[in-house]
Amino acid sequence: MGFDTHHTPLAELIDDCVHCGFCLPACPTYALWGTEADSPRGRIHLMAQALGGAPLKGAVSAHIDSCLSCMGCLTACPSGVHYDELIEATRAQVERQVPRPLSERALRAAIFGLFPHPRRLRLARAALALVEATGLRSLLRREAVASRLPEVVRAMESIAPAVSPRVKVADHVPAAGERRGTVGMLTGCVQSVFFSSVNAATARVLAAEGFEVVIPPAQGCCGALSGHAGREPEAIGFAKATIDAFETAGVDAVVVNAAGCGSAMKSYGRLLRDEKPYAQRAAVFSAMTRDLAEFLVEVGPRAPRRPLHVSVAYHDACHLAHAQGIRAAPRALLGAIPGLELREIAHGEICCGSAGVYNLLHAGAARELGDRKASNVLATGAGVVVTTNPGCIMQIRSAVERRGRSIVAVHLAEVLDAAITGTFELA
Repeated sequence: MGFDTHHTPLAELIDDCVHCGFCLPACPTYALWGTEADSPRGRIHLMAQALGGAPLKGAVSAHIDSCLSCMGCLTACPSGVHYDELIEATRAQVERQVPRPLSERALRAAIFGLFPHPRRLRLARAALALVEATGLRSLLRREAVASRLPEVVRAMESIAPAVSPRVKVADHVPAAGERRGTVGMLTGCVQSVFFSSVNAATARVLAAEGFEVVIPPAQGCCGALSGHAGREPEAIGFAKATIDAFETAGVDAVVVNAAGCGSAMKSYGRLLRDEKPYAQRAAVFSAMTRDLAEFLVEVGPRAPRRPLHVSVAYHDACHLAHAQGIRAAPRALLGAIPGLELREIAHGEICCGSAGVYNLLHAGAARELGDRKASNVLATGAGVVVTTNPGCIMQIRSAVERRGRSIVAVHLAEVLDAAITGTFELA
Protein backbone atom coordinates (compact mmCIF):
# COMPACT_ATOMS: atom_id res chain seq x y z
CA MET A 1 0.00 0.00 0.00
CA GLY A 2 1.35 3.43 -0.92
CA PHE A 3 5.01 4.36 -1.00
CA ASP A 4 7.76 2.41 0.71
CA THR A 5 10.32 4.20 2.89
CA HIS A 6 13.18 4.35 0.37
CA HIS A 7 13.43 7.87 -1.06
CA THR A 8 9.74 8.52 -0.57
CA PRO A 9 8.53 11.57 -2.55
CA LEU A 10 8.73 14.45 -0.08
CA ALA A 11 5.47 15.82 1.29
CA GLU A 12 6.82 19.37 1.25
CA LEU A 13 7.54 19.11 -2.49
CA ILE A 14 4.07 17.74 -3.14
CA ASP A 15 2.55 20.56 -1.08
CA ASP A 16 4.38 23.16 -3.19
CA CYS A 17 1.85 22.50 -5.96
CA VAL A 18 -1.08 24.91 -5.64
CA HIS A 19 -2.96 23.27 -8.57
CA CYS A 20 -3.07 26.55 -10.48
CA GLY A 21 -3.18 24.84 -13.88
CA PHE A 22 -0.33 26.71 -15.59
CA CYS A 23 1.23 23.32 -16.30
CA LEU A 24 -1.73 22.03 -18.30
CA PRO A 25 -0.98 23.60 -21.71
CA ALA A 26 2.70 22.64 -21.33
CA CYS A 27 1.97 18.95 -20.76
CA PRO A 28 2.03 16.69 -23.85
CA THR A 29 -0.23 13.98 -22.39
CA TYR A 30 -2.79 16.53 -21.24
CA ALA A 31 -2.68 18.01 -24.76
CA LEU A 32 -3.37 14.55 -26.18
CA TRP A 33 -6.08 13.32 -23.85
CA GLY A 34 -7.32 16.30 -21.81
CA THR A 35 -7.59 14.19 -18.64
CA GLU A 36 -6.66 15.71 -15.29
CA ALA A 37 -4.84 12.59 -14.11
CA ASP A 38 -2.55 12.85 -17.13
CA SER A 39 -1.39 16.35 -16.22
CA PRO A 40 1.44 17.28 -13.86
CA ARG A 41 -0.88 18.61 -11.17
CA GLY A 42 -3.07 15.52 -11.55
CA ARG A 43 -0.09 13.22 -11.13
CA ILE A 44 1.03 15.20 -8.08
CA HIS A 45 -2.46 14.69 -6.62
CA LEU A 46 -2.03 10.93 -7.18
CA MET A 47 1.35 11.10 -5.45
CA ALA A 48 -0.29 12.76 -2.46
CA GLN A 49 -2.84 9.94 -2.34
CA ALA A 50 -0.07 7.33 -2.45
CA LEU A 51 1.74 9.19 0.32
CA GLY A 52 -1.44 8.75 2.35
CA GLY A 53 -1.46 5.01 1.70
CA ALA A 54 -3.38 4.62 -1.57
CA PRO A 55 -2.03 1.70 -3.64
CA LEU A 56 0.33 2.39 -6.51
CA LYS A 57 -0.97 -0.53 -8.54
CA GLY A 58 -3.65 0.32 -11.06
CA ALA A 59 -4.59 3.87 -12.01
CA VAL A 60 -1.72 5.56 -10.16
CA SER A 61 1.04 3.58 -11.84
CA ALA A 62 -0.67 3.83 -15.25
CA HIS A 63 -0.76 7.64 -15.11
CA ILE A 64 2.82 7.80 -13.82
CA ASP A 65 3.97 5.51 -16.65
CA SER A 66 2.23 7.69 -19.25
CA CYS A 67 4.29 10.78 -18.27
CA LEU A 68 7.07 11.57 -20.76
CA SER A 69 9.23 13.24 -18.08
CA CYS A 70 9.73 16.06 -20.59
CA MET A 71 9.75 18.61 -17.74
CA GLY A 72 7.76 21.15 -19.70
CA CYS A 73 5.89 21.75 -16.46
CA LEU A 74 9.12 22.94 -14.78
CA THR A 75 9.31 25.83 -17.22
CA ALA A 76 5.59 26.61 -16.96
CA CYS A 77 5.22 26.38 -13.16
CA PRO A 78 5.10 29.78 -11.37
CA SER A 79 5.48 28.11 -7.95
CA GLY A 80 8.79 26.37 -8.62
CA VAL A 81 7.45 22.87 -7.99
CA HIS A 82 10.23 20.27 -8.30
CA TYR A 83 8.26 17.91 -10.50
CA ASP A 84 11.53 16.38 -11.74
CA GLU A 85 12.37 15.11 -8.25
CA LEU A 86 8.82 13.98 -7.61
CA ILE A 87 8.38 11.98 -10.82
CA GLU A 88 11.85 10.47 -10.49
CA ALA A 89 11.14 9.24 -6.95
CA THR A 90 7.64 8.03 -7.84
CA ARG A 91 8.85 6.17 -10.92
CA ALA A 92 11.38 4.32 -8.78
CA GLN A 93 8.60 3.41 -6.33
CA VAL A 94 6.45 2.06 -9.17
CA GLU A 95 9.36 0.11 -10.60
CA ARG A 96 10.01 -1.56 -7.25
CA GLN A 97 6.46 -2.22 -6.17
CA VAL A 98 4.14 -2.70 -9.12
CA PRO A 99 4.23 -6.09 -10.88
CA ARG A 100 3.96 -5.76 -14.65
CA PRO A 101 2.50 -8.25 -17.13
CA LEU A 102 5.00 -10.72 -18.58
CA SER A 103 4.86 -9.12 -22.04
CA GLU A 104 5.72 -5.70 -20.63
CA ARG A 105 8.49 -7.10 -18.45
CA ALA A 106 9.97 -8.79 -21.50
CA LEU A 107 9.78 -5.60 -23.55
CA ARG A 108 11.46 -3.53 -20.85
CA ALA A 109 14.12 -6.17 -20.34
CA ALA A 110 14.88 -6.13 -24.08
CA ILE A 111 15.01 -2.33 -24.26
CA PHE A 112 17.24 -1.87 -21.23
CA GLY A 113 19.31 -4.87 -22.16
CA LEU A 114 20.15 -3.20 -25.48
CA PHE A 115 20.16 0.58 -25.55
CA PRO A 116 22.49 1.39 -22.62
CA HIS A 117 25.12 -1.00 -24.01
CA PRO A 118 27.19 0.30 -26.97
CA ARG A 119 28.64 -3.12 -27.84
CA ARG A 120 25.19 -4.65 -28.13
CA LEU A 121 24.03 -1.64 -30.11
CA ARG A 122 26.86 -2.20 -32.56
CA LEU A 123 25.58 -5.72 -33.16
CA ALA A 124 22.07 -4.31 -33.66
CA ARG A 125 23.53 -1.78 -36.09
CA ALA A 126 25.17 -4.57 -38.09
CA ALA A 127 21.86 -6.44 -38.22
CA LEU A 128 20.07 -3.27 -39.39
CA ALA A 129 22.70 -2.77 -42.09
CA LEU A 130 22.04 -6.32 -43.32
CA VAL A 131 18.29 -5.67 -43.35
CA GLU A 132 18.86 -2.54 -45.44
CA ALA A 133 21.28 -4.26 -47.83
CA THR A 134 18.85 -7.10 -48.55
CA GLY A 135 15.92 -4.75 -49.16
CA LEU A 136 14.02 -6.24 -46.23
CA ARG A 137 13.62 -2.85 -44.59
CA SER A 138 11.65 -1.50 -47.55
CA LEU A 139 9.45 -4.57 -47.36
CA LEU A 140 8.85 -4.02 -43.63
CA ARG A 141 7.64 -0.50 -44.38
CA ARG A 142 4.91 -1.63 -46.74
CA GLU A 143 1.58 -1.15 -45.03
CA ALA A 144 0.44 -4.70 -45.71
CA VAL A 145 3.48 -6.00 -43.83
CA ALA A 146 3.87 -3.22 -41.25
CA SER A 147 0.27 -3.54 -40.08
CA ARG A 148 0.95 -7.14 -39.06
CA LEU A 149 4.02 -6.31 -36.98
CA PRO A 150 3.88 -5.78 -33.20
CA GLU A 151 3.52 -2.08 -32.41
CA VAL A 152 6.91 -1.84 -30.73
CA VAL A 153 8.68 -3.49 -33.70
CA ARG A 154 6.95 -1.11 -36.08
CA ALA A 155 7.93 1.85 -33.90
CA MET A 156 11.55 0.73 -33.59
CA GLU A 157 11.91 0.22 -37.33
CA SER A 158 10.32 3.56 -38.18
CA ILE A 159 12.61 5.65 -35.99
CA ALA A 160 15.87 3.76 -36.60
CA PRO A 161 18.14 5.92 -38.78
CA ALA A 162 19.61 4.73 -42.06
CA VAL A 163 22.93 3.03 -41.39
CA SER A 164 25.85 5.21 -42.46
CA PRO A 165 29.59 4.55 -42.08
CA ARG A 166 30.77 5.03 -38.51
CA VAL A 167 33.22 7.86 -37.93
CA LYS A 168 36.09 7.05 -35.59
CA VAL A 169 36.86 9.77 -33.06
CA ALA A 170 40.32 9.69 -31.49
CA ASP A 171 40.62 9.39 -27.71
CA HIS A 172 42.63 12.61 -27.74
CA VAL A 173 42.07 15.57 -30.05
CA PRO A 174 44.59 18.43 -29.69
CA ALA A 175 43.49 22.04 -29.53
CA ALA A 176 43.89 24.22 -32.60
CA GLY A 177 46.19 27.14 -31.87
CA GLU A 178 46.74 28.32 -28.32
CA ARG A 179 45.14 25.90 -25.86
CA ARG A 180 42.37 27.42 -23.71
CA GLY A 181 41.76 24.33 -21.58
CA THR A 182 41.08 20.59 -21.57
CA VAL A 183 37.61 19.08 -21.72
CA GLY A 184 36.29 15.54 -21.49
CA MET A 185 33.58 14.48 -23.92
CA LEU A 186 30.80 11.97 -23.39
CA THR A 187 30.26 9.88 -26.50
CA GLY A 188 27.01 8.23 -25.36
CA CYS A 189 25.28 5.00 -26.35
CA VAL A 190 22.95 5.59 -29.32
CA GLN A 191 25.01 8.67 -30.21
CA SER A 192 28.29 6.75 -30.48
CA VAL A 193 26.83 3.92 -32.56
CA PHE A 194 24.27 5.60 -34.83
CA PHE A 195 25.36 9.27 -34.73
CA SER A 196 29.15 9.03 -34.58
CA SER A 197 29.35 11.98 -36.99
CA VAL A 198 27.84 14.16 -34.24
CA ASN A 199 30.62 13.18 -31.85
CA ALA A 200 33.24 13.82 -34.52
CA ALA A 201 31.74 17.25 -35.24
CA THR A 202 31.61 18.06 -31.52
CA ALA A 203 35.31 17.21 -31.09
CA ARG A 204 36.28 19.31 -34.11
CA VAL A 205 34.29 22.31 -32.90
CA LEU A 206 35.78 22.14 -29.40
CA ALA A 207 39.29 21.77 -30.85
CA ALA A 208 38.75 24.67 -33.24
CA GLU A 209 37.69 26.81 -30.28
CA GLY A 210 41.02 26.06 -28.58
CA PHE A 211 40.19 23.12 -26.31
CA GLU A 212 42.04 19.86 -26.01
CA VAL A 213 39.45 17.07 -26.11
CA VAL A 214 39.86 13.89 -24.07
CA ILE A 215 37.50 10.94 -24.66
CA PRO A 216 38.05 8.34 -21.92
CA PRO A 217 37.85 4.92 -23.63
CA ALA A 218 36.46 3.31 -20.45
CA GLN A 219 33.26 5.37 -20.53
CA GLY A 220 29.92 3.71 -21.21
CA CYS A 221 26.28 4.60 -20.62
CA CYS A 222 25.68 7.59 -18.34
CA GLY A 223 22.52 6.00 -16.89
CA ALA A 224 20.03 8.52 -18.28
CA LEU A 225 17.64 5.99 -19.84
CA SER A 226 17.59 3.84 -16.69
CA GLY A 227 17.24 6.78 -14.31
CA HIS A 228 14.38 8.37 -16.22
CA ALA A 229 12.55 5.01 -16.19
CA GLY A 230 12.86 4.55 -12.43
CA ARG A 231 15.48 1.80 -12.65
CA GLU A 232 17.46 3.32 -9.80
CA PRO A 233 20.04 0.58 -9.02
CA GLU A 234 20.90 0.32 -12.72
CA ALA A 235 21.26 4.10 -13.05
CA ILE A 236 23.49 4.25 -9.96
CA GLY A 237 25.83 1.65 -11.44
CA PHE A 238 26.15 3.52 -14.72
CA ALA A 239 26.69 6.84 -12.91
CA LYS A 240 29.50 5.43 -10.76
CA ALA A 241 31.24 4.00 -13.81
CA THR A 242 30.95 7.34 -15.64
CA ILE A 243 32.47 9.25 -12.73
CA ASP A 244 35.30 6.71 -12.50
CA ALA A 245 36.03 7.04 -16.22
CA PHE A 246 36.29 10.84 -16.22
CA GLU A 247 37.84 11.55 -12.81
CA THR A 248 41.32 10.45 -13.88
CA ALA A 249 41.18 12.22 -17.24
CA GLY A 250 42.41 15.54 -15.83
CA VAL A 251 39.79 17.71 -17.52
CA ASP A 252 38.43 21.14 -16.63
CA ALA A 253 34.87 20.28 -17.71
CA VAL A 254 32.86 17.38 -19.09
CA VAL A 255 31.05 18.42 -22.26
CA VAL A 256 27.88 16.56 -23.28
CA ASN A 257 26.17 16.81 -26.66
CA ALA A 258 23.01 14.81 -25.82
CA ALA A 259 20.38 16.68 -23.81
CA GLY A 260 19.06 13.66 -21.91
CA CYS A 261 22.55 12.58 -20.89
CA GLY A 262 23.51 16.06 -19.70
CA SER A 263 20.35 16.32 -17.62
CA ALA A 264 21.06 12.99 -15.93
CA MET A 265 24.73 13.76 -15.27
CA LYS A 266 23.88 17.10 -13.70
CA SER A 267 21.65 15.15 -11.29
CA TYR A 268 24.30 12.67 -10.16
CA GLY A 269 24.58 14.47 -6.83
CA ARG A 270 20.97 13.58 -6.01
CA LEU A 271 21.13 10.10 -7.52
CA LEU A 272 24.22 9.10 -5.53
CA ARG A 273 23.41 10.91 -2.30
CA ASP A 274 23.37 7.65 -0.31
CA GLU A 275 26.53 6.23 -1.89
CA LYS A 276 29.10 7.38 0.64
CA PRO A 277 32.25 6.79 -1.44
CA TYR A 278 30.62 8.66 -4.34
CA ALA A 279 28.24 11.26 -2.89
CA GLN A 280 30.69 14.18 -2.76
CA ARG A 281 32.46 13.13 -5.93
CA ALA A 282 29.09 13.01 -7.72
CA ALA A 283 28.25 16.55 -6.65
CA VAL A 284 31.62 17.79 -7.95
CA PHE A 285 31.18 15.88 -11.20
CA SER A 286 27.69 17.32 -11.75
CA ALA A 287 29.02 20.83 -11.19
CA MET A 288 31.65 20.40 -13.92
CA THR A 289 29.22 18.94 -16.49
CA ARG A 290 28.26 21.28 -19.32
CA ASP A 291 26.04 20.96 -22.36
CA LEU A 292 27.93 21.77 -25.56
CA ALA A 293 25.93 24.93 -26.29
CA GLU A 294 26.12 26.07 -22.68
CA PHE A 295 29.90 25.58 -22.64
CA LEU A 296 30.57 27.35 -25.94
CA VAL A 297 28.56 30.40 -24.89
CA GLU A 298 30.29 30.49 -21.49
CA VAL A 299 33.81 30.47 -22.97
CA GLY A 300 32.97 32.73 -25.92
CA PRO A 301 33.78 32.16 -29.60
CA ARG A 302 37.30 32.25 -31.01
CA ALA A 303 37.05 30.39 -34.31
CA PRO A 304 35.60 32.47 -37.19
CA ARG A 305 32.33 31.33 -38.77
CA ARG A 306 31.93 31.14 -42.54
CA PRO A 307 28.50 31.95 -44.02
CA LEU A 308 25.84 29.27 -44.24
CA HIS A 309 22.97 30.40 -46.43
CA VAL A 310 20.28 28.15 -45.01
CA SER A 311 17.00 28.49 -43.15
CA VAL A 312 16.98 26.57 -39.86
CA ALA A 313 14.11 25.57 -37.57
CA TYR A 314 15.46 25.03 -34.07
CA HIS A 315 13.74 22.34 -31.98
CA ASP A 316 14.17 22.60 -28.20
CA ALA A 317 15.11 19.18 -26.85
CA CYS A 318 13.08 18.89 -23.64
CA HIS A 319 15.92 17.85 -21.38
CA LEU A 320 17.94 20.83 -22.54
CA ALA A 321 15.24 23.52 -22.53
CA HIS A 322 13.17 22.36 -19.57
CA ALA A 323 15.31 20.07 -17.40
CA GLN A 324 18.51 22.12 -17.80
CA GLY A 325 16.91 25.49 -18.53
CA ILE A 326 19.11 26.10 -21.59
CA ARG A 327 17.21 27.81 -24.38
CA ALA A 328 19.10 30.96 -25.31
CA ALA A 329 22.56 29.42 -25.82
CA PRO A 330 21.78 27.25 -28.89
CA ARG A 331 19.90 30.12 -30.52
CA ALA A 332 22.80 32.49 -29.83
CA LEU A 333 25.25 30.08 -31.47
CA LEU A 334 23.04 29.63 -34.53
CA GLY A 335 22.29 33.35 -34.74
CA ALA A 336 26.01 34.16 -34.85
CA ILE A 337 26.50 32.22 -38.11
CA PRO A 338 26.50 34.62 -41.09
CA GLY A 339 23.73 33.98 -43.60
CA LEU A 340 21.81 31.55 -41.40
CA GLU A 341 18.12 32.34 -40.93
CA LEU A 342 16.71 31.04 -37.65
CA ARG A 343 12.99 30.20 -37.54
CA GLU A 344 10.92 29.31 -34.48
CA ILE A 345 8.62 26.29 -34.34
CA ALA A 346 5.03 26.86 -33.20
CA HIS A 347 4.31 25.21 -29.84
CA GLY A 348 8.01 24.44 -29.64
CA GLU A 349 7.82 23.83 -25.90
CA ILE A 350 5.78 20.64 -26.42
CA CYS A 351 7.74 17.37 -26.55
CA CYS A 352 8.24 15.62 -29.90
CA GLY A 353 7.35 12.28 -28.28
CA SER A 354 10.79 10.69 -28.25
CA ALA A 355 11.48 11.07 -24.51
CA GLY A 356 14.19 8.45 -24.14
CA VAL A 357 12.46 5.13 -24.81
CA TYR A 358 8.91 6.49 -24.46
CA ASN A 359 8.34 6.08 -28.19
CA LEU A 360 8.91 2.34 -27.76
CA LEU A 361 6.95 1.86 -24.54
CA HIS A 362 4.05 4.13 -25.58
CA ALA A 363 4.28 4.04 -29.36
CA GLY A 364 0.78 5.33 -30.08
CA ALA A 365 1.04 8.48 -27.97
CA ALA A 366 4.58 9.13 -29.18
CA ARG A 367 3.49 8.78 -32.79
CA GLU A 368 0.72 11.35 -32.35
CA LEU A 369 3.09 13.80 -30.67
CA GLY A 370 5.63 13.22 -33.43
CA ASP A 371 3.01 13.96 -36.09
CA ARG A 372 2.10 17.23 -34.36
CA LYS A 373 5.75 18.22 -34.14
CA ALA A 374 6.38 17.33 -37.80
CA SER A 375 3.46 19.49 -38.88
CA ASN A 376 4.80 22.47 -36.94
CA VAL A 377 8.36 21.94 -38.20
CA LEU A 378 7.23 21.77 -41.83
CA ALA A 379 5.08 24.89 -41.35
CA THR A 380 8.24 26.93 -40.77
CA GLY A 381 9.32 26.30 -44.36
CA ALA A 382 12.88 25.78 -43.14
CA GLY A 383 15.21 23.51 -45.08
CA VAL A 384 16.90 22.15 -41.97
CA VAL A 385 15.71 21.25 -38.48
CA VAL A 386 18.34 21.44 -35.75
CA THR A 387 18.23 19.98 -32.26
CA THR A 388 20.53 18.68 -29.53
CA ASN A 389 19.43 15.11 -28.85
CA PRO A 390 19.69 11.96 -31.00
CA GLY A 391 16.23 10.75 -29.99
CA CYS A 392 14.66 13.99 -31.22
CA ILE A 393 16.47 13.72 -34.56
CA MET A 394 15.15 10.19 -35.13
CA GLN A 395 11.63 11.03 -33.95
CA ILE A 396 11.21 14.18 -36.06
CA ARG A 397 12.78 12.66 -39.16
CA SER A 398 10.49 9.63 -38.91
CA ALA A 399 7.37 11.76 -38.36
CA VAL A 400 8.19 13.98 -41.36
CA GLU A 401 8.68 10.91 -43.55
CA ARG A 402 5.26 9.58 -42.50
CA ARG A 403 3.79 12.69 -44.07
CA GLY A 404 5.51 11.85 -47.35
CA ARG A 405 7.99 14.67 -46.91
CA SER A 406 11.69 14.88 -46.10
CA ILE A 407 13.82 17.34 -44.18
CA VAL A 408 17.45 17.54 -43.19
CA ALA A 409 17.57 16.83 -39.45
CA VAL A 410 20.93 17.50 -37.83
CA HIS A 411 22.57 18.17 -34.49
CA LEU A 412 23.65 21.66 -33.45
CA ALA A 413 27.27 20.45 -33.38
CA GLU A 414 27.07 19.58 -37.09
CA VAL A 415 25.83 23.05 -38.02
CA LEU A 416 28.63 24.68 -36.00
CA ASP A 417 31.14 22.31 -37.58
CA ALA A 418 29.93 23.26 -41.04
CA ALA A 419 30.34 26.95 -40.21
CA ILE A 420 33.71 26.66 -38.45
CA THR A 421 35.64 23.92 -40.25
CA GLY A 422 33.59 23.26 -43.38
CA THR A 423 34.03 19.53 -42.69
CA PHE A 424 30.31 18.79 -42.39
CA GLU A 425 27.96 19.62 -45.24
CA LEU A 426 24.30 20.47 -44.57
CA ALA A 427 22.68 18.35 -47.26
